[in-house]
Amino acid sequence: MEVLILFTCRDSALIAAPLAQSCTRAGISWGAFFTNDGVEALQDAAVAGAMAGASRAVACQESWNRYLPETACPVELGSQTDNSAMLADARRIVSL
Repeated sequence: MEVLILFTCRDSALIAAPLAQSCTRAGISWGAFFTNDGVEALQDAAVAGAMAGASRAVACQESWNRYLPETACPVELGSQTDNSAMLADARRIVSL
């Protein structure tokens, strides 16, 4: 994967959604990992829609259960182990 976008806070959506959409338009392989209150960014329609272009999109299950326990997750639920694997696979990392 060329770019991994880390959503670490709810405000990540402001920058990350346009970045993800740009990567998709440019044909760049990218992925996303959501952690802490960054999982709340998935409630943003632009972010949720952009995930269709990701090679992989994972939300930390612990964070999801903490911040959005009554909501179905629109991406794969995983752990910090998934985050580590995605970091190892990425050529570039954007942490927001």
